[in-house]
Amino acid sequence: MNSCQPIGVFDSGLGGLTVLAALRARLPGEDFIYFADTHFLPYGDRPESFIQARGQAIAAALVERGAKAIVVACNTATAAAAELIRAAIPKPVVALEPAVKPAAGLTRTGVVGVLATTRTLASGRFQRLVQTYAESVQVISQACPGLAEAIETEGPDSPRVQALLDEYLQPLARAGADVVVLGCTHYPWVRAGISARLPEGVILVDTGEAVARQVERRLQGESRLGGHGQLQLATSGNPLQVRETVARLWGSFLPVERWQI
Repeated sequence: MNSCQPIGVFDSGLGGLTVLAALRARLPGEDFIYFADTHFLPYGDRPESFIQARGQAIAAALVERGAKAIVVACNTATAAAAELIRAAIPKPVVALEPAVKPAAGLTRTGVVGVLATTRTLASGRFQRLVQTYAESVQVISQACPGLAEAIETEGPDSPRVQALLDEYLQPLARAGADVVVLGCTHYPWVRAGISARLPEGVILVDTGEAVARQVERRLQGESRLGGHGQLQLATSGNPLQVRETVARLWGSFLPVERWQI
């Protein structure tokens, strides 16, 4: 197979651009296709069966368009659909999961906070992470309904986002968490706002760089690294809206295609 085939990356929206940035920083010569399923944003409060069906359909569409590997750049989709995608797709599949293990190793107070969507925190996958890696620490799970959508549609500095951050960070600050996991790919866009609402010295952990390292390892092991550094963007929603949001978050205007999946 051609090593210059692209790496397919998908998320419910554009939060996964934080993962894409880490991937491109580590693998600048690779080609990428990024698909934002914005027509169905947010995933966080949707039924698990819906997320499973969408995840499998998007992964299949990316493979049909030549993807040599799939990155599930969405914690909610990982929790619901990663194993099903792995079973159905004969390609390397690298998925996110909240960084509970490294957070448990970093805490000094024994209190770890996790910010994530309702669906991620309710998943069996997340519960197994906590049971496996964080039995000796207190994990404060904070669901953040509406935050990912507000970051994407209204912008990281919008009044709505600031109000939600005020609401969701208070319990973690009161509980004395000294490590906080950013369990959704949208949350790194508001990293500064999260830090400002927590005591000084609290460590924030996300998984973009770890995912990039794993993708590199998988493709290197199969001698499949190679490309031209090209980036293609696609969406199930409005391409013009997505283009404007990408420009706001990414810093440059890029062409966006609309895919019917």
